Amino acid sequence: MKPVRVLTIAGSDSGGGAGIQADLKTITALGGFGMSVITALTAQNTQGVHGIHDVPVEFVEAQFDAVAKDIGIDAAKTGMLASSDIIRAVAGKIRRYGVERLVVDPVMVAKGGARLIREEAKEALIAELIPLAFVLTPNIPEAEVLAGIAIETVDRMREAARIIHRLGARHVLVKGGHLAAGDAVDLLYDGCVFREFSAPRIATADTHGTGCTYSAAIAAGLAGGMNVGEAVTRAKGYITEAVRYSWRLGGGHGPTNHLAPLFAGGNGATAWPDWVERDTEGRPWRIRPR
Repeated sequence: MKPVRVLTIAGSDSGGGAGIQADLKTITALGGFGMSVITALTAQNTQGVHGIHDVPVEFVEAQFDAVAKDIGIDAAKTGMLASSDIIRAVAGKIRRYGVERLVVDPVMVAKGGARLIREEAKEALIAELIPLAFVLTPNIPEAEVLAGIAIETVDRMREAARIIHRLGARHVLVKGGHLAAGDAVDLLYDGCVFREFSAPRIATADTHGTGCTYSAAIAAGLAGGMNVGEAVTRAKGYITEAVRYSWRLGGGHGPTNHLAPLFAGGNGATAWPDWVERDTEGRPWRIRPR
């Protein structure tokens, strides 16, 4: 039996918490085979982005061709696409290879506040890539940019989803993690019906890579034949546990824990295996030395 093939098209996070690294961990944890097209290199850690080096457009295209022609793609997701040239190149390859199950995470700003997309690239994102999206996954700051409205409530999330859906995405998932209070509520809109996906808000600053992880989990579900509602339901449970047991690493926003959902309520498991050590609060700390 072959694993489902999931391609992530995004930037590399040298700190390991977001970007390509987070995507591949997520896809692997959910039973898929992860492949990558790296669009940019970042010098990054839990405290911020300290440098960005774009990959030449020709090499972005070469990576895509190499994967698509040989291995094939069941679903794909995009993350950091810093320039309009890269966005157009990626959109062209998605059309050429007929990638239908595409999750677009419109990455614009890193957790620490660094801009990850140039101003001129926003128009290319809206014109070239969003119309190809099977699922678009903006968080509230991104939804505010795309919809052109302020979002302070769930009702405003609904309004934003309606506006963004007109840009051409088949489904829009507005993520509510940035709201000030209440449960973490995400809204999925298909142009007709809204669905809510809710989970208790977890009090932690260690949320680096949540958007990358969530969108990769959705892509993995779609690759495996789930419908959008099923894929988002599983991904919501996965990211909730990954944040609940996030890693306390570095001096800034620590990363989510991509193994946690496999052992802490996910996939029927109820306990951490004996090779994972926990701290005094029950959070996973490290792999036990052999």
